[in-house]
Amino acid sequence: MKPITTCITITTAILTAGTLGMAPLPGGPDVVQDDVPDSLVLTGVVRDFKERTVENGHPDFERRPDRGFGHYVGNVADALDSEGKPVFTGNGFKVGEQWKDASGENICWRLFDSSEGDTAGTSRGNDRGGIEDEDSFRLWFRDDPRVNKSRLLDVSLKRQPDGSYVFDSNQDEIYSERDGFFPVDHQLYGNSGGNGPDHNYHFTFELHTEFTYDEDGAQAFTFRGDDDVWVFIDGRLVIDLGGVHGALEQTVDLDRLSLENGEDYALSFFFAERHRAQSNFRITTNLKLETINLPTVTAAYD
Repeated sequence: MKPITTCITITTAILTAGTLGMAPLPGGPDVVQDDVPDSLVLTGVVRDFKERTVENGHPDFERRPDRGFGHYVGNVADALDSEGKPVFTGNGFKVGEQWKDASGENICWRLFDSSEGDTAGTSRGNDRGGIEDEDSFRLWFRDDPRVNKSRLLDVSLKRQPDGSYVFDSNQDEIYSERDGFFPVDHQLYGNSGGNGPDHNYHFTFELHTEFTYDEDGAQAFTFRGDDDVWVFIDGRLVIDLGGVHGALEQTVDLDRLSLENGEDYALSFFFAERHRAQSNFRITTNLKLETINLPTVTAAYD
């Protein structure tokens, strides 16, 4: 079996005319705004793990789901827990056809609304998505010296001519030289070894941010990539791309979330790289995201 391509692409898209049927964005290329930053630097936590077959390895890394590699949903609950972390449900299912909105964009199955012109997806059977149990999943986004090491990690989103902000590992100066999003190569536990290019393949990334909702801003968030990615806005699951899979994409139109104009909301992002493959990471956003809730980590921050 060929390696699964790990392409992370988060696209918090500023959708211009014709995209998702929205109007051109305020602050686009034809509008000059003095308060628009040239970049957004977001700081999150990367946690390094060892694969399941080595001493002190984590059971969920290099684990093949019972129904095979692919896209799984329903593995995490619709809401975050009291610590702001995703909760393993013990359930879930493998996706056949994707859920889509009226413009054909993939959307989270939990946001499906036939009255909006959405098209329903299909299931290919129940499965936990290669997650052993609640205890193993809790460690994905929590420090535990028995199984992981952590450090802070910056991602810098550059403003584009269309007004969007982009971080793309294929274009970023550091990651393009590494041939992918490998933030902890030769760090923490070190590279994974085994077959394939010499990289550290087994890690998670957690990012907590805040933004102000603008009902006239055509705000949206699109993620494309793999492996597992979950995005929560105001504590609610809005992107569900669980499982060990190739590059996949989902979009959330913030106007569908019943947010209050001018109010601040949290956007939390959780990602896991669990399988040897390429690793790509892309973020695009018109949200002026700011980092919040930085936890303590086990390694010094550069």
